[in-house]
Amino acid sequence: MKWEGRRQSSNMEDRRGMGTGGKLVAGGGIIGIVFLVIQLFMGGDNAQLMQELQNQMEQQQPAAGPAQPLSEEDQKMGEFVATVLADTEDVWHKIFQENGMTYVEPKMVLFRGSVQTACGGASSASGPFYCPGDQKVYMDLDFFDELRTRFGAKGGDFAIAYVIAHEVGHHVQTLLGTSGKVRELQQKTSQKEGNKLSVSLELQADFYAGLWTHYNQKYLDEGDIEEALSAAQAVGDDAIQKKMQGHVVPDSFTHGTSEQRVKWFGKGFKSGDIRLGDTFAELN
Repeated sequence: MKWEGRRQSSNMEDRRGMGTGGKLVAGGGIIGIVFLVIQLFMGGDNAQLMQELQNQMEQQQPAAGPAQPLSEEDQKMGEFVATVLADTEDVWHKIFQENGMTYVEPKMVLFRGSVQTACGGASSASGPFYCPGDQKVYMDLDFFDELRTRFGAKGGDFAIAYVIAHEVGHHVQTLLGTSGKVRELQQKTSQKEGNKLSVSLELQADFYAGLWTHYNQKYLDEGDIEEALSAAQAVGDDAIQKKMQGHVVPDSFTHGTSEQRVKWFGKGFKSGDIRLGDTFAELN
């Protein structure tokens, strides 16, 4: 992705060099695995589940360590994600304005190990996530090494851009009221039906990531789309379940299959039309 020398968002909060009061450690190890599987690319609508899982975890709280300077590589990565966030701001301001609405920009927090949010505490095992309580995207950038080495994604800078665009997509859902409606419906339905609603919500965020990419094509390098599709495929519910437990349980899906995630990202990218992103109508 062509990003160097371009505008960087001011909506950044970099906590990577700050001392930490300890990490959230999974009791017995198994909760950490479950937490990772469920929370990958999860939006803030699952904040209650995040808190319930956290309550099952042991929290270590040693004295906070001294702040650590960021390496040159860390600084460059921070500049990259700030540029991607700026691109999402430009695109969504345009789309909202074209539809007679005003876009409110989210914040992004970079952290390491653990973080406190308006949705509760979270560890780096949660993967990137969006919290509607404070309208912030939270990212431990070490996650992308995990995505590549453990889940088989190709890696590359545009895989990171895709994840950022997906999480910003959850912010868009919050602004449009979609997330709130899904929460209300989930409280009235069975777990199975609630999971289907979660899948629709996540696939719509993938669509929005593709939509953002459509409007950002002038900055793409060869292979960028392949990197995004590889990341989307790697975090499908079926792909994760096969890797983590050796079999697939469709009724437990909360994010969609690899095929679905690739499909909806591609639909947003090819169409550039926000009106075609009704994943709820198509999947139900």
